[in-house]
Amino acid sequence: MTDLVGSIDQGTSSSRFMVFEAGTGVVVGQHQLEVKQLFPHESWVEQDPLELLATVEACVAAVVADLARDGVPLSRIRCLGITNQRETAVVWSKTTGKPLYNAVVWCDARNGVQVGQLHAKYGQDHLRPKCGLPLATYFSATKLVWLLENVPEVAAAGASGDLMFGTVDSWLVWNLTGGLQGGRHLTDVTNASRTMLMDINSLEWDQELKQFFNLPDGLHLPTIQASSSNFGSLFSGPLKGLPILGVVGDQQAALLGQGCVSSGEAKNTYGTGCFMLYNTGKAPVTSTHGLLTTVAYQVEGEAASYALEGSVAVAGLALRWLRDNLGMITDYSQAYELAAQVERTGGVYFVPAFSGLFAPHWRSDARGTLCGLTAHTTRQHISRAVLEAVCFQVAEIFRAMVADSGCEPKQFLVDGGMTGSPLLLQLQANLLGCDVAKPAMKEVTALGAAVAAGVTAGVWTLGTKMGDVTVYRSEIDEKERERKTGRWKMAVERSLGWDLQAMSTDD
Repeated sequence: MTDLVGSIDQGTSSSRFMVFEAGTGVVVGQHQLEVKQLFPHESWVEQDPLELLATVEACVAAVVADLARDGVPLSRIRCLGITNQRETAVVWSKTTGKPLYNAVVWCDARNGVQVGQLHAKYGQDHLRPKCGLPLATYFSATKLVWLLENVPEVAAAGASGDLMFGTVDSWLVWNLTGGLQGGRHLTDVTNASRTMLMDINSLEWDQELKQFFNLPDGLHLPTIQASSSNFGSLFSGPLKGLPILGVVGDQQAALLGQGCVSSGEAKNTYGTGCFMLYNTGKAPVTSTHGLLTTVAYQVEGEAASYALEGSVAVAGLALRWLRDNLGMITDYSQAYELAAQVERTGGVYFVPAFSGLFAPHWRSDARGTLCGLTAHTTRQHISRAVLEAVCFQVAEIFRAMVADSGCEPKQFLVDGGMTGSPLLLQLQANLLGCDVAKPAMKEVTALGAAVAAGVTAGVWTLGTKMGDVTVYRSEIDEKERERKTGRWKMAVERSLGWDLQAMSTDD
């Protein structure tokens, strides 16, 4: 019988466990649970680390029960991979194993003042040569600085040597491999490359970067490993003893799931945010158009592959905002239906800068803006404007990526929950002027983690393409594309400068 590979996918909106057939990507079992996002103050986004762990464990238990009911032997599962939301910062006690504070989520912008002060003193790109990243609220190190400065328990743990820090992958691996009973404190190169603490060339924690952020000597950072390597075995539960043979950040996992392992291949994931990665091969490439230099993946014993990345903070999160904050829709599919009921937005443009704008702008002072409202505006127009906003942001990053690479991909690979909307994909093709290709496999992020683990186990090959694709082609001409893009740029200009506190400390 075909070997199976399990995949834990812990994202911003949900936790999920999937089991795939090795090499084919056929889904044998899956279970998903939504996770809560907490918004205690403006621009703050938190999650309970214990809930993240508990939902992962519940998903694993549910799938195991389903497999047992279907008569699938657990012995067929060879290994496990983990993929995760990346820049989210988790701090916990080495002594008690308990979180010292809620997880500070990647899109949280509470650290705007600290980042603004660093901008004013050093400039936004001061650390790019070392870590490949601009100084921004997005990354884990600046979130850790805020925690050390504002949470007494975290500062005390740092001073006493009791402070454990990591991204969500490290928190999960430490707990799943035993926690206080010998849990392994590890991370992989893709997640470490998002902290601002790893040297992008040596792939090791950098002492100068730690000193730049004034991190305490009592801080315990996870050991960095290749994405495809042994991270230990499950300490308990129905899959006790199963080895974790792959860990990879969610967007890099989608790159692997799409089979984009060659230089020049690109993909975009539409999830809570949007993330476009362009594989640049075995050498890091520095962007001159506001993109990030990041690690794409690494197989143990081999050189790492790198990528350029553009990040959009708000994509699916805008639909959640329509549902939970405004009560305008009851589920995401309703937004797609409403948007399809009108042919245009009626002049409405939406800039979802809830916590600033990411690539290529990197403006922490921006705030969400809804422009062009008239007495004629309906929720249909607003729903369509929300979908278009996602596509406009992706198109900005696409153009920056083409400018940096000097090459325009013939086909734009897409994945993620929002690609369930044909309208969104058609709007995206219109604004790109490029074919948009959606694979039959929807959950390529979870698939990528399975690939990373399966490569270590010797049951999967990198670069395998999974199934057929549906292609969307542009239905508008360049003149109309430029007109719409010009109006979008006007809306973006109107979103800037609203967070005056952050603005006063920016360059």
